[in-house]
Amino acid sequence: MILLLASLLYFTALFAISRLTSRQANNETFFRANRRSPWYMVAFGMVGASISGVTFVSVPGMVLSSGMTYLQLCMGFILGYLAVAFILLPVYYRLNLTSIYAYLGQRLGRSSYLSGAWFFLLSKLSGSAVKFYVVCIILQQFVFQAYGVPFPLTVAFLVLLIWLYTRRGGIATLVFTDTFQTLCLFSALLLIIYKVMGTLGMAGVGEAVSAIAADGRSRIFEFGDWASPQNFWKQLVSGAFIVVVMTGLDQDMMQKNLTCRTLREAQKDMCTYGMAFLPANLLFLALGVLLAQLFEMQGAPLPARGDELLPAFVGQSGLLVGIPFVIGIVAASFSSADSALTSLTTCFCVDICQHPADERLRRLTHLAMCLLFVLFIVIFHAANSTSLIDAIYTMVSYTYGPLLGLFAFGLFTRRQVLPRPVPFVVVASPLLCYAIEAGARSLFDYHFGYELLLLNGLLTFLGLLMFSKATR
Repeated sequence: MILLLASLLYFTALFAISRLTSRQANNETFFRANRRSPWYMVAFGMVGASISGVTFVSVPGMVLSSGMTYLQLCMGFILGYLAVAFILLPVYYRLNLTSIYAYLGQRLGRSSYLSGAWFFLLSKLSGSAVKFYVVCIILQQFVFQAYGVPFPLTVAFLVLLIWLYTRRGGIATLVFTDTFQTLCLFSALLLIIYKVMGTLGMAGVGEAVSAIAADGRSRIFEFGDWASPQNFWKQLVSGAFIVVVMTGLDQDMMQKNLTCRTLREAQKDMCTYGMAFLPANLLFLALGVLLAQLFEMQGAPLPARGDELLPAFVGQSGLLVGIPFVIGIVAASFSSADSALTSLTTCFCVDICQHPADERLRRLTHLAMCLLFVLFIVIFHAANSTSLIDAIYTMVSYTYGPLLGLFAFGLFTRRQVLPRPVPFVVVASPLLCYAIEAGARSLFDYHFGYELLLLNGLLTFLGLLMFSKATR
């Protein structure tokens, strides 16, 4: 009952923020927040929006298999955020874009425009639904199952809540709710770390830092093995390109950044939250090391899967940990899912239908995206197959490569692509990339890591180059 009341109190705060921020809202408010968002609020909220509920659960458990080497990737993220701030944002602001995929239409034509928009729609809808599915499972286990609520009803209720507080204000509301949710997320994280430190008998932060630094699982750098996915240089370069593609070329992540008043403010926002990502993930990994030490101190076996590390601790710790854990999960997952649904609505109305002023279309599309979200999650649950979820994640990891290739071709060449081959190129590139990855694994025992994204983008770029002509 206490967990349910805490969750309801949290959602009451979201609805109060929504009511205050959605007065006299129209499509310009929903899509671009009238370009009046304070940059510092966007920056703070984006830190939380970049951390999904899956991240909240998974990152602490990474220390069991790869130590803190994930921070190498986060260092690459900083380079990527700088590239987005000073290469992509100036283009988006100069063209006064609502949807970033409109750039493809202006530079490469309608075929490239629609190809990029559809790739984003399919990958974001499926990928975000999978992430939210994982969170629905956790909330079902910790909150709703005790009341006999069936899982499909839990999913419908949670998505309904998102629809209710975003349906009018859209992105203008999300700038403020993301700020609140980020505050809740990190408050919950710090409370859990404090509880773990107390259980370990640590006197203060200094003792915790010393214990983490002395632990072999706090290893950050891997320079030796070039074949390892954790190699520093592979992680650094891949991290930069991951941010360029999954932030700079992703309408979901860029839409809030495009609500700042000026380009300079948007750049300050991007650089600020880009720098904050490294210490934020350091906190999650530090929690993972402390949890591993706690299990060893208690003589309990470490979980077989890293994802089970934090939930296992929560399950044995009662409400003092359960409440911040649930609030943290809700904050992380809702700040990701609500912006995904808003960006999907924007993409469909602005890019696919090209009716940005039609408020009725926007309301119907937003509702339809929510219903599709529920449908996807219920299908995942009915299939009850981790292989299906893994397949969706694999598909999503491949669909960002064509976006990288399309934007790179537009930005770094002066050639014009022929319209008809574009859809075939952007579909063929991920398939060819998959074949190369499978061949490298079977023939050379080489396992691609995040550099697969670069290969995918390169194949798309070369395919577009084959079907292009010089402009006068």
